[in-house]
Amino acid sequence: MHVGAHQSIAKGLRHLGEEARTMGADTFQCFLRNPRGAAAKPFDPAEATALRAFLADHTFGPFVAHAPYTLNLCSDSPQIRQVSQEMLRDDLERMAHLPGNYYNLHPGSHRGQGPQVAAEQIAAGLDPILQNQTHTMLLLETMAGKGTEMGRSFQEIRWMIHRVENRDRIGVCFDACHLYSAGYDIVGDLDGVLREFHHAVGLDRLRAFHLNDSAFPFASHKDRHLPLGQGYLGWETIRRILAHPALQDLLLILETPLDSAGHRREIAQLRQDWIAAKAPTGSPDHRKIG
Repeated sequence: MHVGAHQSIAKGLRHLGEEARTMGADTFQCFLRNPRGAAAKPFDPAEATALRAFLADHTFGPFVAHAPYTLNLCSDSPQIRQVSQEMLRDDLERMAHLPGNYYNLHPGSHRGQGPQVAAEQIAAGLDPILQNQTHTMLLLETMAGKGTEMGRSFQEIRWMIHRVENRDRIGVCFDACHLYSAGYDIVGDLDGVLREFHHAVGLDRLRAFHLNDSAFPFASHKDRHLPLGQGYLGWETIRRILAHPALQDLLLILETPLDSAGHRREIAQLRQDWIAAKAPTGSPDHRKIG
């Protein structure tokens, strides 16, 4: 199991690995630029080389870079779509110095244009960039469905993926709070949710899972994360996620509002629960759920 937390890049790339290791993590997630703007510090390839060496020395799994929240390839503003594409291109050029990892993005908000138009715009924004890079897989994140944001349903995820010509570079990241708030009952019917995703998109595209609890009830379409076990999901739901045979190969990323010490405690508990509940040896193909 590769498990980590969202961390700040403020102290540099190598520090991400060092801090993760102090938390007992072997992966992490970070922003490469201001998450609520467009600004990014100048990129130093030597820092990327130092991080790669550190991660290799300490047997880390892949990590996740998260797109800024302002990136919106399906905005009703052509200017915002263009700026978003430029941010994405720049971030992926940085990630080319750190090959084999993931870049996660919120699909964006269509602002009244409708999900079908938005899916076309997202594909139009992604394809020219994906055509020229092979180092990083993009992950579309499942969303809670507030306002006009895309990714509130597996059908919308499917629409976006199938409009991208270079779709072999596209995967999916689940978010526990978002799924539950969107109306996918991972508390009462995790098997059913995974079956629906498999039929709509395919479990082979699922690469990461944001672990968090939800401050709001089922199908609220509201997005507020809580520490594990302190919201409507509860620890038992997290344990079922850890134990499910279809989810054994995923990166697990904590997106809980805690400091490093709090994340260290959550990671220790996750590892303990995973060891206690992991799927038995000799189980059927874990990607087949019916």
